[in-house]
Amino acid sequence: MLPDKDEPSGVGGGQAGPVRSEDPAVTLFRQYLRLRTVHPEPDYDAALQFLDRIALELGLPIKKVEVCPGRVIAIITWTGANPALKSILLNSHTDVVPVYQEHWKYDAFAAIKDEDGNIYGRGTQDMKCVTIQYIEAIRRLKSQGKTLSRTVHMMFVPDEEVGGQKGMEKFVEHPEFKKLNIGFALDEGLANPGESFTVFYGEKNPWWITVTCPGNPGHGSRFVENTAAEKLRRVINTFLDFRETEKKRLNTSECFTLGDVTTVNMTMVKGGLTYNMVPAEMDVSFDLRIPPTVNLQEFEERIKQWCKEAGDGVSYKFAQKHMNQSVTSTADSDPWWNAFSMTCKAMNMKLKTEIFPAATDSRFIRAVGLPAIGFSPMNHTPILLHDHNEFLNEDVFLRGIQVYEQLVASLASVPRLVGEA
Repeated sequence: MLPDKDEPSGVGGGQAGPVRSEDPAVTLFRQYLRLRTVHPEPDYDAALQFLDRIALELGLPIKKVEVCPGRVIAIITWTGANPALKSILLNSHTDVVPVYQEHWKYDAFAAIKDEDGNIYGRGTQDMKCVTIQYIEAIRRLKSQGKTLSRTVHMMFVPDEEVGGQKGMEKFVEHPEFKKLNIGFALDEGLANPGESFTVFYGEKNPWWITVTCPGNPGHGSRFVENTAAEKLRRVINTFLDFRETEKKRLNTSECFTLGDVTTVNMTMVKGGLTYNMVPAEMDVSFDLRIPPTVNLQEFEERIKQWCKEAGDGVSYKFAQKHMNQSVTSTADSDPWWNAFSMTCKAMNMKLKTEIFPAATDSRFIRAVGLPAIGFSPMNHTPILLHDHNEFLNEDVFLRGIQVYEQLVASLASVPRLVGEA
């Protein structure tokens, strides 16, 4: 491993408390966290240079595919003994969401580790941890002289946090993706505060919708009738009433998780020019996440009815509308799931299977007919993705490398399946 030339010692250099020896994998993790791959202007060049360095260390080839201007997907490949067999994909994203620095204990891009071994930084959970765990698992397997039957691809995508439309969504239709010959994919999951490890076999469909309410304009001193604001209020009330119904379903069922109900959040309101003028139009936007158990066509009809009931001329449009409801098999008879779950069982890991409550790039992989599991090996850890003071304990991080070391070896050794060359 190359030395970290930017790693000073002491409190001022990203280390809180007394200096102590550190596992090289943790050092690498902290280096990666310091790369400012944060929206709205992520430093993609820094990420690609980092991955070039990793490929050199591992002695593996790296391929870069620009699927859209400025959107480069990098792939590091470890070719298996039988490259004709379907490959294993280890997917992660390099980008991270913005921070409100004033709410953080430490600089969100300093990767400070406190005296308890908690590493603070944007991306510690989502999902730079998994990226480095993949890399270190491959490093260990190679150093042990392991030979795996199936090829393993580590793929690093640039824009998952802004929807993936210029990254994975386009890449799954790209000839270079098809050349990867993927049989099974791993992608990100969530932390679990308890003993279990959460595994996601499907995802909600994200619908980002804007409802436009036209109305009569006029002077702010009058009781103007049939205004845009009146219609807007009806729309908001209807959507939020439905939100409360779904919350009640979640809270009154012991069997439901967040992935089993539709979430609704009002995210933007626009309209108006000045205090004394009633606007001719107002908009309200919502973020909906719909589980695969919901009939999407019927749900859109419900939205149409809500708009009709709000008043004349109320309309809606989608900024994002995903319709694929594919899920990955978790049946014991499925060879991929069997390899995954039995390997976890051998490590005494308790798994909890769920529908992912948000959306990841796994949905694009499943949409083209490939099985994908969302999994981040973080138990006894609060869920802090996109939150202030996001952190991951170094012991949990290091344990995750061991988990992936076993999982990659097992998945890449699944015997030849029916239909494979």
